[in-house]
Amino acid sequence: MRAAVFATTALISALVFGTSAQGREPPHLLQHPSLSATEIAFDYAGSIWVAPRGGGAARVLVTGQGDNTQPVFSPDGAMIAFTGRYDGNRDIYVVPATGGTPRRLTWHPGNDVALGWTADGRNILFRSSRETVRDLDRFYLIPVTGGDPRPIPLSSGEQGALSADGSHIAYTPFNQWQPAWKRYRGGQTDRIWIADLKDSAITKVPRDNSNDRNPMFVGDDVYFLSDRDGPVTLYRYAGHGGTVSRVIANDHGFDMASAAAGPGAIVIDHFGKIELYDLASGTVSQPQITLGAEALARRAHVKTLEAGDIAKAVLTASGKRIVIEAHGEILSIPAEKGDARNLTQTAGVAERDPAPSPDGKSVAYFSDESGEYALHVRPADGTGVVRKIDLGT
Repeated sequence: MRAAVFATTALISALVFGTSAQGREPPHLLQHPSLSATEIAFDYAGSIWVAPRGGGAARVLVTGQGDNTQPVFSPDGAMIAFTGRYDGNRDIYVVPATGGTPRRLTWHPGNDVALGWTADGRNILFRSSRETVRDLDRFYLIPVTGGDPRPIPLSSGEQGALSADGSHIAYTPFNQWQPAWKRYRGGQTDRIWIADLKDSAITKVPRDNSNDRNPMFVGDDVYFLSDRDGPVTLYRYAGHGGTVSRVIANDHGFDMASAAAGPGAIVIDHFGKIELYDLASGTVSQPQITLGAEALARRAHVKTLEAGDIAKAVLTASGKRIVIEAHGEILSIPAEKGDARNLTQTAGVAERDPAPSPDGKSVAYFSDESGEYALHVRPADGTGVVRKIDLGT
């Protein structure tokens, strides 16, 4: 009987998880990829990940809040801009490509969405509805060091990419309400215009009511995604009034969802899988990317404690405050009125079992700060010296 149960369990595991880690298909839903000389960034499950350009294990770069998306490498590959929804609002953030704490750049209550960089790496291109009275976003540039955004002189824009010299922008002028509506040919079909920023003069990429989106400058040429010949695939518009040509055949495939130009290649989200189109050879490859475990959030944020978060709660002798243990921290909160205090504030250290003194002046608790649990006693207001008592072995 035990052998039968084991065999059944093994069969279920094989059906759900695959026969082995080596035999599994690469993960799907790797979205909005961006490319540097050595790495691919993408969003997956609300986090920003980075993987080697040739494939391999991806690492989490940004996590927390479950809604971080659209990473964009800086021209030198050292930084990544992305759209994060921390604190209840979508804004532009930057983070070193090697990892670190995300830094917020925009603070407007409207949604801000990262799109790209200027070629010198000093400014980030984004879109926002902050100054419009209609259902259309506009383009802005904001310094990577922070400061006031500067509007680009166009009345509206949704997706966009700047030329290397910053003199032109290839863009879609408005948002399509339902971009996943296949073969849509109504009045909201996406189209790509190229604007000369010195006078806002427009050149329109030739089309016959197709959905053209996701423009990318590569030299003087504009690459983009289009459904003009069937499933969405990659096209090139030769600069200075040239023609449009298809560069990847996708007659019987799934739609390509997004793409981004990088050093020597274009990285593509092709139905949730990552592909690389080599600009020199015209070949397409599929780097094999695997996902590791999630990482801890690096950015400080506000968390509302719920009943299940509180491991212990003790009322002080005066009845005016409650000392609690939650997520390895010791906090003092008012029973009715007053301020809440995090008495410990020790990331990576577990503090347990708080006990307020009878006179209300101190709080004792156990801490594993040294690697072994010791008894700590500190002032109840969180200030002053902590007395640490070794418990022995």
